[in-house]
Amino acid sequence: MSHPPSIDFPDTLVALGANLPGEDGQGPLETCRRAAAALDGICGLPLVAVSNWWETPPDPPDPDSPPYVNGVARLRGVAPPELLLEATQSIENRMGRVRSRPNAPRTLDLDLIAVGAFLRETPDPILPHPRARLRRFVLCPLAEVAPEWRNPRTGETLEEMIRAAPPMLMRRL
Repeated sequence: MSHPPSIDFPDTLVALGANLPGEDGQGPLETCRRAAAALDGICGLPLVAVSNWWETPPDPPDPDSPPYVNGVARLRGVAPPELLLEATQSIENRMGRVRSRPNAPRTLDLDLIAVGAFLRETPDPILPHPRARLRRFVLCPLAEVAPEWRNPRTGETLEEMIRAAPPMLMRRL
């Protein structure tokens, strides 16, 4: 069933990524699966869809960094962005996330991509996520769970953003 494009998007979108084993020794794919399950019910929002999992090279490129597992989760409804950020960071922390430096390899990264059509400049989280529209590893899985989503800041459709995004090797897991 297709939906007409709408800027008035009613749900919350969260990108998931990992490229290091978790504290329990599980690989990044299993960590992402567990994180998606942990998202179910945060701030009272049920998990309604999870994309396929994709393996991608690090972005920006880093020869010392293993490939990432990436996906996107869709939660039904919206909640205050600062509470969603707190909830996602709590999941990251429980799964062993260490923030050593920007773009460092990580056990888990959860990014709020959009909270409905909410526009927010600062403080964190900036919404919609300012770099999501440039990241094929976010846009392609996002198209699987929310094909009708448009960037509420620019009005661009996912198709337009995917066409404009830099090329990237992606392998479905």
